This record gives sequence, C-alpha cells and structure tokens, in this order.
Amino acid sequence: MDIKDKHILSELQSDGRLTNLDLAERVNLSPSACHRRVKSLEDTGIIDKYVAIISARKVGKKTSVFVQATLDNQRRETLELFEHAVEQVDEIMECYLMGGDSDYIMRVLVSDPSEYERLHQDVLTRLPGVQRVVSNFAIRSLFRRTAIKLG
Repeated sequence: MDIKDKHILSELQSDGRLTNLDLAERVNLSPSACHRRVKSLEDTGIIDKYVAIISARKVGKKTSVFVQATLDNQRRETLELFEHAVEQVDEIMECYLMGGDSDYIMRVLVSDPSEYERLHQDVLTRLPGVQRVVSNFAIRSLFRRTAIKLG
C-alpha cells in the first residue's frame, strides 16, 4: 500500500459515495488507474465494505451501555457458543474478547434504560456461559471516529 492508496482510503473514509471520477480527481489519478487501485483495495480486504453511518439519536437509540461479561470457564466451546450467541443480538453493536478482569466487553445500543433492563434480564444474563455481567452507562458521547488514520 503506497501513498496514493492511503490517499484513496482517506478520501473514501470521508465520503464513501464519491464517484470514481471525483475520487480520481481528488487523488490526482486517471479514472482507470483509480478504479484499478480501489478494486485492488477491495479484493485484498483493506476496504471491507461500504456503509451509511446513521445517527443513533435520530432513530431513537439514545443510550449506549458498555457491558463486561465474565464467563464461567475459558473452554473453546464455551467461548464459541458465547460468540455465536452475541452475534445474534441486534442491540450489541460491538463485542471484543478481552484480557483482564472480564472476558468480553460489548457496546450495546438501546433507546432507554428500561429497554436495557429488559435486554439485561431476558438476553445478556442468559447468554451461554455467562457468570457475571457488569453494565456501565455512557452519560454523553464526546465523539465517535469511523476513519482510521493512515499516516
């Protein structure tokens, strides 16, 4: 990946709806060379997918909760069952396997604390292998980055 590829990626992270012609102009390449580079970035998986970023607040999802889950054991089958189950829960926006006090940390997005209470009781505490769940409510979001600095 060279400086031109990084420039292409930076532009696409700012505006994923750029036409190839506009992108080529911004990165100072011919449209055909630009298209080849974008295709290569897609084929190698550097560009994973294109998405629209939706305002959670404007669609009524105002509450972010960071949930730490501790499992009752570390067996591979337990981890796999848990990981498969959390992928099925639409409110879980992100999930990470952790080192440290908890096994997983998840970012959950809900409309309000009562919706989270239902999710906690009916879903999170019943996930495979869960021994303990600790919830931390975000008071206010300062910022959220979607672009990766490429240097």
